[in-house]
Amino acid sequence: MTRPPTAAQRRVIDAADPVTGRLRGTESQLAALVKRELAFRHPRPPHDHFLTPAGHRVREETVTPEASAPEAAEPAREPAQGSSGVFAARVGGEEGVDTGPSRIREVHSAWQGLLELRRMTNPHGVVDRPCAWERTHLVQAAALALEAAGHRPAGADTEGYRVRATPQPEAVAVRGPDAEALRECAATLEQAGWQVGEHTEPRTGARYLLASPRRT
Repeated sequence: MTRPPTAAQRRVIDAADPVTGRLRGTESQLAALVKRELAFRHPRPPHDHFLTPAGHRVREETVTPEASAPEAAEPAREPAQGSSGVFAARVGGEEGVDTGPSRIREVHSAWQGLLELRRMTNPHGVVDRPCAWERTHLVQAAALALEAAGHRPAGADTEGYRVRATPQPEAVAVRGPDAEALRECAATLEQAGWQVGEHTEPRTGARYLLASPRRT
């Protein structure tokens, strides 16, 4: 990409579905985004357009500039949903964890959207393994799988799961309040198409999961 998107193109990118990246715009706008490799046209009917990983990065830089910063292994507490209203799965450690009906509906809708994105972008339309978007948003993808399955994220002062980035490529660490919760998280992630192994912290002896998106 030699030039930044125009203001009209940025509006289309910003309005994309936050989970699936599905775009709405004029044919000329969508074609221009495809030419810039910020979007692609799905080969199967109805031939919708979706953001590419580069397009997602542009969107995140526009909506949440801090999203491009490297993620620490134990990031500071952060809100699960910013003032922009963009959906975000709860990674654990947020303040004011909402588990009410509206949040349950949001999470269910986001998970269904992610399954649709798998169907639309994975080879042969398979939905039993993560797609490219999940591989570039590991923490959010794993957290969404857990939250959608009914696991409770840790709050500022309450126990629950915590999903964090790791130095290893394509791997996240998942911690839970006890061994049973950790086993349940492992089962959920495996069902969602992740490879999961249990490990021990050398210094503390605490158990945690290391999870990576399954490729086959």
